[in-house]
Amino acid sequence: VQLVESGGGTVQAGGSLRLSCVHSTFPLDGFAVGWVRQAPGKALEGVAGLSKYDRQPYYHDSVKGRFTISRDNAKNTVYLQMNNLKPEDTALYYCAAGFLASADEIKIAPLRGQGTQVTVSS
Repeated sequence: VQLVESGGGTVQAGGSLRLSCVHSTFPLDGFAVGWVRQAPGKALEGVAGLSKYDRQPYYHDSVKGRFTISRDNAKNTVYLQMNNLKPEDTALYYCAAGFLASADEIKIAPLRGQGTQVTVSS
């Protein structure tokens, strides 16, 4: 069971990035999916999540209005479009998946990728 992230990088404040996550074995449409992040010295936090049936998405308050999560089941891929990035968004971003009761539980999802680094300079 493997999640593979891509799309991280270094951008200036106000810039955009799109993260992608592909599952190598199982169809992601059977799971709740999302993104979590961890900055140096800080706790892991849930950034965005989609339930198994893509009902009301979850967003951390700090990214509402700037980040959009989506999935393409045909490509078995989950995306995180990040706009108007801020220096405080700098972190290692992980794709996560699991059988969760709701999207806001994405932080405790048992499946997680290796992470992709996002660095936002001021």
